[in-house]
Amino acid sequence: MRRTTKKNWVGFDLGGTKMQACVYNDTFTCLGRKRKKTLGHEGSEAGLARIVETINKALNEANVAAASLGGIGVGCPGPLDLNKGIMIDTPNLGWKNVKLKEFLEKEFQCPAIIANDVDAGVYGEYRRGAAVGARCVLGVFPGTGIGGGCVYEGKLIRGKKGSCMELGHLQVLPEGPLCGCGQHGCLEAVASRLAISSAAAVAAYRGDAPALLELAGMDLSNIRSAALRKSIEAGDHVIEQIIREAARWLGVGIANIINLLSPDVVVLGGGLVEALPHLFLEVVTETARAHVMPAYVKSFQVLISKLGDDATTVGSACLARDAVLEE
Repeated sequence: MRRTTKKNWVGFDLGGTKMQACVYNDTFTCLGRKRKKTLGHEGSEAGLARIVETINKALNEANVAAASLGGIGVGCPGPLDLNKGIMIDTPNLGWKNVKLKEFLEKEFQCPAIIANDVDAGVYGEYRRGAAVGARCVLGVFPGTGIGGGCVYEGKLIRGKKGSCMELGHLQVLPEGPLCGCGQHGCLEAVASRLAISSAAAVAAYRGDAPALLELAGMDLSNIRSAALRKSIEAGDHVIEQIIREAARWLGVGIANIINLLSPDVVVLGGGLVEALPHLFLEVVTETARAHVMPAYVKSFQVLISKLGDDATTVGSACLARDAVLEE
């Protein structure tokens, strides 16, 4: 194990619509952070420059010199070559074959690692969040799609080169709706925020969700987590029914993974869960317990993410530190 006198670590979240850099000390207290919008299809050269700028501004806020960094961890959308630190293809950014690890190590003169952004978030919850001390942690993050990750005995489950645990593409309805992956009836097609928003837009069009129609109209880009929560609070009972049905399918998918891996903790996160935590906790727990083998009914607990938007930055920084110490 390598000993290091470097006490500061950067965690970077490149997923979603915003990029975020956080600087942590050796006890993972956040010393400084900086957020910027992720500009789709700006080109990898301009994007890499924005990453460097964001990290430098976070370092300035933290009053930390780049020379004191022990390492940088980045949570990225996939697919990735984790061994070489290459972003192979990122449709939301338009980047292909970007050697992010090599670039950051040259720029900041410290070790760097990349990880799938959801994997990093689950690892953050395992190390510093809702699942500290668990033997096996399953993380499920419903959003535009459904991201999943698993930490087993302290290590992320991954493939030979890339990430795995594509929970969103578990087939729960073989003859169900068409998924973006080309298959029918994937969990993502029936339980993601996009699936929920689509059903909610139809309800608004039919006049069954007047509050949602007033709040967000029928444009899917406007029917986001906050609008869905507000419409329920305003009395749109059909929207609550739609979300409960999606949460039930989520529970079915999770039950399949429980039967496979027997996690002691299931962590739910993402904007939709954060907007309606009690609903998801209740429905997912109840449904999962109803669909697992009898021996597993009391073997797990479902928890809401403690780290929220910081899960990926915390997790990627922890992964960077662990990689340095284990080298």
